[in-house]
Amino acid sequence: MKNGFVKIGAAAPKIRVADPAYNANELISLTKEANAMGVHILVFPELSITGATCGDLFYHETLIKGAASSLENYLKNTKDTNCLVFVGLPIAYGNKLYNCAAACSAGKLLGIIPKTSILSHPPHDEGRYFAPAPNAGITNIPLCGTSVPFGKDILLDCREMPNLTVAAEIGADAYAPISPSVAHTAAGATLVCNLSASGETVGTVNFRKQHLQALSKRLLTAYVLSEAGDGESTTDNVFGGHKIIYENGDLIAEQKPFNNEDDILVTEIDISSILFERRRSSLFQQGDQKNYQIIEFSLPVTETLLTRRVDPHPFIPADPDECAARCETILSIQTVGLKTRVERAFAKKIVLGISGGLDSTLALLVMVRAMDALKRPRKDIVAVTMPCFGTTKRTKNNATVLCEELGVDFRCVDIYDAVNIHFRDIGHDPEDRNVTYENSQARERTQILMDIANDCGGMVIGTGDLSELALGWATYNGDHMSMYGVNADIPKTLVRYLVAHCADAYEKEGKQKVADALRDVLNTPVSPELLPANENGEIAQKTEDLVGPYELHDFYLYHMLRYGTPPAKLYRLAKQALGGTYDDETLKKWLKIFVRRFFNQQFKRSCLPDGPKVGSVGLSPRGDWRMPSDASSALWLAEAESL
Repeated sequence: MKNGFVKIGAAAPKIRVADPAYNANELISLTKEANAMGVHILVFPELSITGATCGDLFYHETLIKGAASSLENYLKNTKDTNCLVFVGLPIAYGNKLYNCAAACSAGKLLGIIPKTSILSHPPHDEGRYFAPAPNAGITNIPLCGTSVPFGKDILLDCREMPNLTVAAEIGADAYAPISPSVAHTAAGATLVCNLSASGETVGTVNFRKQHLQALSKRLLTAYVLSEAGDGESTTDNVFGGHKIIYENGDLIAEQKPFNNEDDILVTEIDISSILFERRRSSLFQQGDQKNYQIIEFSLPVTETLLTRRVDPHPFIPADPDECAARCETILSIQTVGLKTRVERAFAKKIVLGISGGLDSTLALLVMVRAMDALKRPRKDIVAVTMPCFGTTKRTKNNATVLCEELGVDFRCVDIYDAVNIHFRDIGHDPEDRNVTYENSQARERTQILMDIANDCGGMVIGTGDLSELALGWATYNGDHMSMYGVNADIPKTLVRYLVAHCADAYEKEGKQKVADALRDVLNTPVSPELLPANENGEIAQKTEDLVGPYELHDFYLYHMLRYGTPPAKLYRLAKQALGGTYDDETLKKWLKIFVRRFFNQQFKRSCLPDGPKVGSVGLSPRGDWRMPSDASSALWLAEAESL
């Protein structure tokens, strides 16, 4: 339960139709197994004590009493477990029969939640047997030797974890135009459990997943579905035991139908991420609990062992086809953004400082696309290489090949003498290779680009990326400044994939020289090339040696901005995702540096040029990230230091 994680299980027991005693024993066995695994919340399928396919046997007192007796037996035999469990059974109340979810915890019956949406068409003719949940509010009914709350408006609050509020709905409730979960989540539910028994047909799985994913995303909640499986009658339907767990619309875990390797699907949901999404969303409207009965339950306070997959590269889809599609979408956003800005600014030229590195290469590729979209000659792109103390033959050659092959106006302005004159003017010793030595080169390059743009009626296109902005890895009023920053919303790890995507595209077009140059850029160490090369003429100043691995910083950046993740949790997630690549001390070292630099460098982000938004994480001071430049990092650093 530490860091907001709760372990969730969805189970599909092997049942016998109309044999409650047998089925209860199966539920008892699975509950004990889940409890031993540390599961906090366990969900069984709809009508799991009797089976959902009993047909007209549901009318019979023998089955109804047998189900109640078996529920009592289940409670007696699960007293030593610590999880909140939902089991399904038919319950007679008044003159009607209800399809219900029984909420159980440590041998106690906490509440009974009847199904609201009763299907009355083949093959799910539930209306033949069951009445919909009454609208009369919550009442108490006698069951299993106690008086228990009965009604659709029941929420279960965890004493030890106040933000863990659990609700239940059953089967078709989820597919109603206004499902019960809408009111449940508005009233505070952060987890909705669905006990279901729908047969598998062609297309059912995709429909079910698309609908529940949208529901979880729209309601900003965790959603657990457990479908009936083995043992249900196959007279007219086949049941697959499909199990799904969503969190804020993200698929956290799934056991596909007819996969009987595991009876219980187990993973963890992150309650704190749900709360963060709700706090930052103006669309999520908090309702009230006046019609609800709030029932408390207890869970043991433990550090939940994480088993869920934590993506080590959250900006990059793991699926190659999805990744390629995302790259094309991002390139299109960049292209249209730049194209529109060029049109609106009446720019005669667009000017770029081309270094042969990743970021300027991506900017060049986008500029080419924009000019092609405008049906303007590529010579309207002025790409300027400005060699100085740290420029290597490799990067200069790649810049030259790309510019010549892509047909842009390529210029070379050697700034060696100009920077030395500047050193003389300000009284700086060229042998003192401090920050002045480095930043003077960056500012000289920006001055040249701005002046060339003025001279040709153009605008300077910035190359800095999201990762550099997060770390402040840019020279203020140097490469930090431009008239439009096409890469400003793209993290360094994703820049690589975009360039690789373009390399593949150019290769398919038969432009092998461009593809080869792009791949060599990808293989070149990331560097600002502001310090002299080594004795072999190779890059000596490697960015990741100085500020740390970009895959780590991008990981920290994503989770900190997207979910407000605090340092201790960032560290825990990083160990889960990247622990096989970096040891604990390395993860902590760069986490502290990330936090320190992120706060200290806000002043550079407060005056960023315009640039197109491409994803859910951004640092634009106008649209994404609002933070005072003098905000204190004390709380965050104290937590990081305490790890």
